[in-house]
Amino acid sequence: MGFVPELGKSLPPPSITNRNSVWLAGVGWCSAMLHNAINHRPPLKSGVHRQFLLATIGWFIGYHVSKYENYTYAKLDRDMNEYIRLHPEDFPAKEKKTFAEIVEPFHPVR
Repeated sequence: MGFVPELGKSLPPPSITNRNSVWLAGVGWCSAMLHNAINHRPPLKSGVHRQFLLATIGWFIGYHVSKYENYTYAKLDRDMNEYIRLHPEDFPAKEKKTFAEIVEPFHPVR
């Protein structure tokens, strides 16, 4: 599919069970069941091939949406890191603190 540009093809692929795939597969399956219910057929028992087909199509679309989402976030991260690298005066390094400097002293109440 041509949604992701060439730069995005170097990214690792998303997992097969990502949230977009599961969500859109569920939407496809529910739309097949809704179609059965509207046509006064038993929702779970009739048109199982259609339920499977729409769930598979939803899974496929969700997988490619996740690929495009990963590409978009990687591009934003790349641009942000490049900006930080080019403008170090805007992002000074923070001083290191020990854990004892962060935690307030403990005084038990008795």
